Amino acid sequence: MVGLPKLTTFISSLQCIRILSWILIYCVEICDGSLKMTLGMIWTIILRFAIQDISVEEMSAKEGLLLWCQRKTAPYKNVNVQNFHTSFKDGLAFCALIHRHRPELIDYDSLRKANDMDNLNLAFEVADKHLDIPKMLDAEDIHNTIKPDERAIMTYVSSYYHAFSSSQQAEQAAKRIGKVLDVNKENQKLMEEYEQMASDVSATNTCVSAQIAMT
Repeated sequence: MVGLPKLTTFISSLQCIRILSWILIYCVEICDGSLKMTLGMIWTIILRFAIQDISVEEMSAKEGLLLWCQRKTAPYKNVNVQNFHTSFKDGLAFCALIHRHRPELIDYDSLRKANDMDNLNLAFEVADKHLDIPKMLDAEDIHNTIKPDERAIMTYVSSYYHAFSSSQQAEQAAKRIGKVLDVNKENQKLMEEYEQMASDVSATNTCVSAQIAMT
């Protein structure tokens, strides 16, 4: 019989050969100008470095990002995020995400569902100007497409997630530092009060001792 270590090594070698074969195929196809392979490689990179690390309640990156969008946009009228294509077509979901975190940037109540081009352009321009999120999508393309590209929408929305998560973490850190400073300030005040009380007690004891010595 073949020992388990040898069998494991053999299987691993087969997996390595398979991976190397796929890499070789990718390289050849991309060099030959295959649009499908090139886009596939780009999506793999995006998935690995922009989406895969998103974590919400131990769900997959896609499910977690969708849940995050649903929770953030739940209070908003005319927004019902169920997917990463038609749910974002009218632009209101993008605007709601921005307004939820930066309400001063968008007057959400003035927006109308029918004005999808205006909503999309507003969200993209505000995100680019104030949130450092580049315009990855084109409002006209989304408007003219029955079902916008899911991967493109998900990639763009992941930029919102990272931008707002970083800002929230910084805000939480600032609050923690503020609490520490408040505690230190209170401790300093208590120490000063204690020193004053100790000084008063010492002065009282000195007076009492002097009076006793005079009697």
